[in-house]
Amino acid sequence: MVARALTPNCSISKISEISKNDLSIFFTIKIKDKWIQILTYANNLKIGLSSAMNLWQATTNWWRSHGTLRTLYLLFLGQVVSFVLALMSFTSSLIATLGVDAPITQTMSTYLGLALIYGSILVYRREKLRVSWYWYLLLGFVDVQGNYLVNEAYQFSSITSVTLLDCFTIAWVIILTWIFLRTRYSLWQLFGAATCVVGLGLVLLSDAGVGGGGGSKPLLGDILVIAGTIFFAMSNVGEEFCVKKKDRVEVICMIGVYGFLVSACQMSILELKTLESVEWSTDIILAFAGYGVSGLLFYTLAPLVLKLSGATLLNLSILTSDMWAVVFRIFFYRQQVDWLYYLAFAVVVIGLIIYSLTEKDPVPVPALENGNPSLEYQVLEDESATTPRNQALTS
Repeated sequence: MVARALTPNCSISKISEISKNDLSIFFTIKIKDKWIQILTYANNLKIGLSSAMNLWQATTNWWRSHGTLRTLYLLFLGQVVSFVLALMSFTSSLIATLGVDAPITQTMSTYLGLALIYGSILVYRREKLRVSWYWYLLLGFVDVQGNYLVNEAYQFSSITSVTLLDCFTIAWVIILTWIFLRTRYSLWQLFGAATCVVGLGLVLLSDAGVGGGGGSKPLLGDILVIAGTIFFAMSNVGEEFCVKKKDRVEVICMIGVYGFLVSACQMSILELKTLESVEWSTDIILAFAGYGVSGLLFYTLAPLVLKLSGATLLNLSILTSDMWAVVFRIFFYRQQVDWLYYLAFAVVVIGLIIYSLTEKDPVPVPALENGNPSLEYQVLEDESATTPRNQALTS
């Protein structure tokens, strides 16, 4: 049979044809093998992605089901905000130490940065405002006044007094959220908040002359801070409602826009002559820039805490900014800290622990829709049918 296969009767063309068929079959098999491998890899990748998504979903569900870990995350985020707030306090105090009395001007850079950054996001979205502009104007106005009063207080009081008394915002926030947002607190929570207020009262006692709080007119500075905390409380409660029921980016942007406009108007009236007499130096410019950047970070992170929890937890979490204020006062200003400050801080920490241990899950903010506070806010698909009056009610 072998000899017959090699006989002249088997033409070369037939051998060539058989070789071509074999090559075709060979490459077809190879391509099929590669395609099967590709499909196998794709299937394995799909299974891997599905497993990762299932793992992420399980982790998210587990995270939500464990309130303690969620609270720890919120407290950590609150401490980041606290450190940023301490930087704001330090730079504001440094500006006052350098002899510049322009509390409104130093906040303008923060508002301008918020308007430019988050305004660009809103322009890219091309969405209508979910809250009427005049509510944002009011929110920006009270926020500017709070910043003005507290920053002005650094001209008369020490950084530790201002940062400690700034925590009076907690008391006003509890009152306002109780009245307007219908948030309910337990007796232990109220006791913890009251303990914080008692600790802050020790600062007033020290600044009245017992321990000497530092500054040219410490009592005047304390009064300015307490007045500023009222405006801060109104701003925090308004932000809490907006970020929980509306859009966080929109809220930050509008605070920046209207805060900048209000600041520009007040600056032109109150601080224009002061700015003309300032001898600008590198230290002053850096201090203003530091305040602007830290303020930008604060206004970016604080609404996130407000959205996840509430204004009360935010203000309780940032109490540790007082500790950083003491550090700045000792190492940067070489000032002595009276023992009443340490006692006040200890009492405040005790109050914070009492409040945190007795805090329940935050109650959803009621939406005032059609005058019924029990209805939740819903974004309608057809917003064109919503009248301005209904928009005001849902705002």
